Amino acid sequence: MAHSTQATETQSGWAVETPGPMGTGPLVVTRRRVPALGPGELLVRVEACGVCRTDLHLAEGDLAPHRPSAFPGHEIVGRVAAVGDGVTLFRTGDRAGGAWLRGTCGTCRYCTTGRENLCPRSTYTGWDADGGFAELAVIPEAFAYRLPEDRDAALLAPLLCAGIIGYRSLRRSALPAGGRLGLYGFGASAHLAAQVALAEGATVHVLTRSERARELAMELGAASAGDAYDPPPEPLDSAILFAPVGDLVPVALEALDRSGTLSIAGIHLSDIPALNYQRHLFQERNLRSVTSNTREDGREFLTLAARIGIRVTVSPYPLSRADRALADLAADRVNGAAVLVPG
Repeated sequence: MAHSTQATETQSGWAVETPGPMGTGPLVVTRRRVPALGPGELLVRVEACGVCRTDLHLAEGDLAPHRPSAFPGHEIVGRVAAVGDGVTLFRTGDRAGGAWLRGTCGTCRYCTTGRENLCPRSTYTGWDADGGFAELAVIPEAFAYRLPEDRDAALLAPLLCAGIIGYRSLRRSALPAGGRLGLYGFGASAHLAAQVALAEGATVHVLTRSERARELAMELGAASAGDAYDPPPEPLDSAILFAPVGDLVPVALEALDRSGTLSIAGIHLSDIPALNYQRHLFQERNLRSVTSNTREDGREFLTLAARIGIRVTVSPYPLSRADRALADLAADRVNGAAVLVPG
């Protein structure tokens, strides 16, 4: 049964009121009633919520809002405070995680063939429903992840999007065993994907404009770390573009060896300049996009992350400074992943 007092409970959170550059103050603190739980839903008291570049795209208007005044945030770690009718996998007090993918139809040709990330009726946390930039969040049980009880919540939060989407992007890059991987941009997602690739025997080259990010890359075991527009020290078998910068697409394609693959990780990308067929695509170079993730991606990555002891570098912010966290992300001032914590 749902919590008996939930219908009158209110909470504080950060809503995207008028999307625009961070300097215009698109995030506003607001208080609203906690929605009533439907069948199969969990009410989670947020312990930590990662700050993703997708949240920045929503706040600044790069992504059109699906729901007016929504709370962003889709890397949610929390404790179950109440459950809706029909919940069987979680109980009050359990730790649960909420991620970007929130719902799918389950019946279309994509859902029934293991490609639910392409479901035309898919819904998303912080876009179609309130997310974790708040004290409480509602998560459908079918799309919630069970998380370790003994890990710091702030270190778990980035795994739920930065980690999962980085993992899918790595798989989409078709990196061969022992291959040479280039990572363009080295923020929350890239620093986790790099560790998976390294654990699987890859040579990793990082290309980013951030000096702090280059230092972190070398600490984690990258073979080299240079500027985003510089050529890597050797041809690449695969590359992943994490920076939302279309100008880097031809740069990364030109760095690929024959039959190499570039995977573009972001939900938003600035315009791609004209490509030269001979320089950028010939010799069977491949260009792939990445769209969200499947729940199986999430389960695979979380299991792998625990097995290899993935190191999560976080910059914590109190929930009261969510606007500052997004502003720092916009200005590339965040080392690793920004994470909001209550209090």
